[in-house]
Amino acid sequence: MSIWESLAVFAAGIGAGTINTIVGSGTLITFPVLLATGLPPVTANVSNTLGLVPGSISGAIGYRKELQGQRTRILRLGSVSLVGGLAGAILLLTLPSESFDTIVPVLIALALVLVVFQPRLAAALRRRQEAAGGDTGHPDGGPALLGGMLLSSAYGGYFGAAQGVLYLGLMGLLLREDLQRINAVKNVIAALVNGIAAVVFLFVAEFDWTAVVLIAVGSTIGGQIGAKVGRRLSPTVLRAVIVTVGIVAIVQLLVS
Repeated sequence: MSIWESLAVFAAGIGAGTINTIVGSGTLITFPVLLATGLPPVTANVSNTLGLVPGSISGAIGYRKELQGQRTRILRLGSVSLVGGLAGAILLLTLPSESFDTIVPVLIALALVLVVFQPRLAAALRRRQEAAGGDTGHPDGGPALLGGMLLSSAYGGYFGAAQGVLYLGLMGLLLREDLQRINAVKNVIAALVNGIAAVVFLFVAEFDWTAVVLIAVGSTIGGQIGAKVGRRLSPTVLRAVIVTVGIVAIVQLLVS
């Protein structure tokens, strides 16, 4: 890798760490850059996953204030997400990428719909539950959220582009919680999923250590930048950013 390619990968790591902490989809920045340096697709994907783990942890630390009081929720959702992430990493090593090419843009589009209409959908869901004489829903989303997080994490362990958008859409609909606090949980879950996938890849997959280190350092810096920027955004602006990034992700995936 030349000096200019190294600088490009490092800069992509900063950008990915920043956008992952605010929304997600940082892989759409780093993955094409790694391919441009000549790495094979699977090697680039594995190297990218390994490199983004420190960035996910950095973003989670940056949002530690919003994580207060959510320990039980994180343990509950995190345990399911770890299983999904492990399954996704195994799928990456055994299945052709074509298996996911069609469904991924559809998943992201559905997640964007959930993000945009989340306040109205959540309010309508609560009204329906109250009218039926039940409570206002499970505080941690119930089986629906657990199932959704399991599938989203399987996708995250496999590739991960717009993984955060899926998490935000699901949790935004099914949790009675502020969007910034949901974003904080999303960062922890992403760190767990990337971490479990990274452990698998360390032992059984090929990766490029230079790319891993460059992205790791860059994404760690970006994680802190993203935390400072993200928590200053109002819910409306944050949703607008999520939708914009999601649309870009869909276009890039369809084109590629």
